[in-house]
Amino acid sequence: MSSTGNSGFSSKIGYVLAAAGSAVGLGNIWRFPYLTAKYGGGIFLLTYLVLVLTFGYALLVSENNIGRLTGKGPIGAYRDLCDNKSSTFLHFVRVGGWVNAIVPLIIVPYYCVIGGWVTKYLVAMLTNPIANFSKDNMVASGEKMVSFSAQYFVNFITSTYEPVVYFLIFAAIMCLVIAFGVEKGVERFNKILMPGLFLMLVGICAYVFFLPNASQGLKYYLMPDTSKFTFMTIVAAMGQLFFSLSIAMGIMITYGSYMRKEDNLLQNVNQVEIFDTLAAFLAGLMIIPAVVAFGGEQAAENAGAGLVFVTMPQVFASIPHAGRLLAVVFFLLVLFAASTSAISLLETNVQTIGQELKLTRKQAIIIGMGEIISIGIITILGYSVLSHVRPLFFLEFCKNMDILESLDFISNNVMMPIAAIFTTVLVVGVIGLEKFSASIRNGSPWKREFIFELCMCVVVIPCLLLILLNSFGIFG
Repeated sequence: MSSTGNSGFSSKIGYVLAAAGSAVGLGNIWRFPYLTAKYGGGIFLLTYLVLVLTFGYALLVSENNIGRLTGKGPIGAYRDLCDNKSSTFLHFVRVGGWVNAIVPLIIVPYYCVIGGWVTKYLVAMLTNPIANFSKDNMVASGEKMVSFSAQYFVNFITSTYEPVVYFLIFAAIMCLVIAFGVEKGVERFNKILMPGLFLMLVGICAYVFFLPNASQGLKYYLMPDTSKFTFMTIVAAMGQLFFSLSIAMGIMITYGSYMRKEDNLLQNVNQVEIFDTLAAFLAGLMIIPAVVAFGGEQAAENAGAGLVFVTMPQVFASIPHAGRLLAVVFFLLVLFAASTSAISLLETNVQTIGQELKLTRKQAIIIGMGEIISIGIITILGYSVLSHVRPLFFLEFCKNMDILESLDFISNNVMMPIAAIFTTVLVVGVIGLEKFSASIRNGSPWKREFIFELCMCVVVIPCLLLILLNSFGIFG
């Protein structure tokens, strides 16, 4: 048992729902639909599915097994597996544990900020007439007219105090869940929220099918158009895998460390992969046909990151009779998704802090929450009193990024690919692929072993280098 007092998951379904809850977050509900729309609909979906079954699967299996082999978080796992002080190479590989551990420390504060935004929008849908968010409702913004929906979002995030209040509410709930531990907190929380999340996803999808012009949106989403396939389709789909599968964040190493030795790792990972891919598919099925039905393909392709907070309220305002109810259910669904992922990020941080500093779980939670609150409030103020701050001003292609965008770029575009490269080097170059595969197989047949070994030896690192090069503007 670790210093944080964790005993692991009580059952196989506990692990699967917790790991799936981590994967099924804002990356699926928010990021996946807008990237799918931006990069050609059906052709992006097809590319993503192929990569999930190969590139993503290899890293997901690797991280879970690293955690299960050592029973430790990312730093401790890398240290144990590189336990040879005489080797400079192994000293270097150990750095990968720190990279994997630092990523969630960077992500969770701004993730809770966005969780606060979702909380605010749930309240807004409950307390404001949905007709206010109609795309035809225009308001003055300086010398130009913009939609009420867009201005509402800007007014909220640029206010000084309101975003802080919602951020603290969201973060406090996450802290409360973590305080109950792995089994009574993380596991129980996901057992309640994950079924509810999928029920809401299916329910909204069923309603969307009967919207006027929904067939046009379904065709755009489900029918691959090869004329829209570009090199960036592959790069964007690979980048999305990190969000969708929660890889290269230390999360799956941490959850793997809680897995019982008698559990079938491959079966568990397969189920997480299915849950996650189904959630991403349903999120796209829920959002893209609705946006296309009311605004056409161009509206979907141009929605971008504002899809959830600007475009979707406009869509709900366009739906007669049930628009407000659907809006409330939708933002409750997004809140569930944000919560399950935030819990995973915070749990990873708490375990790492507790193990490395030899602290009790309570002490680790206090330190973790202190880090979230301090960085989170600075991130929020980056839209108001600190709006002039540009942390990456010294990099030409990042000089206009605000604080949240800078944190997102550092963690997701730079550190996560590097963390995944370290994982690949650890598996192939330190442990040895044959030995590592044997520990995964554990005497049972493994149908996708060839795909796993091919990806780890040939595919993963070149793909990760492509993501890194693209992040630094090499491909324009």
